[in-house]
Amino acid sequence: MALRECYGLPEAADSSPAIALNGGYAYSGGTCGALSGAGLAVGQLAERRLGDHRLAKTMTRSVVQALLDDFADEFGSADCRDLIGMDLRAPGAHDAFIASGVWRDGCMRQIEFVVRRLAPLSPMSAWRQRVGAAAHRSADQPDRPGDPVAGREQAR
Repeated sequence: MALRECYGLPEAADSSPAIALNGGYAYSGGTCGALSGAGLAVGQLAERRLGDHRLAKTMTRSVVQALLDDFADEFGSADCRDLIGMDLRAPGAHDAFIASGVWRDGCMRQIEFVVRRLAPLSPMSAWRQRVGAAAHRSADQPDRPGDPVAGREQAR
């Protein structure tokens, strides 16, 4: 929601698309919901600004892969179960999670980390710079488009 608002995306306050992301996707312990939600917001931003679905996928992967690497470096893992140290599907685990304060101390730090890393993409100038850097890196990889900057960006 924070990134959608920062990016000026429609219905930013609607958290319903992310309901299942908590607990590492429906309490499965998988990828942190902050990362998954960020991926959704970046994907929306890329599609809106680039107007080309294939390029949007490429750029979203590039941004999110870098975020995943930085997040894992910072917190030791990108998986919820590792981050919170419990299996939320176990009986009573959610109550224990809330009582422990992990959500306030750990999860909020992780959400803030993600927002701090990705909010700077909001201005079009920063977006163009990031897209250009990704295009430069992908030029040597034949399965990715070579120049996503050249005339394909749309104004917000």
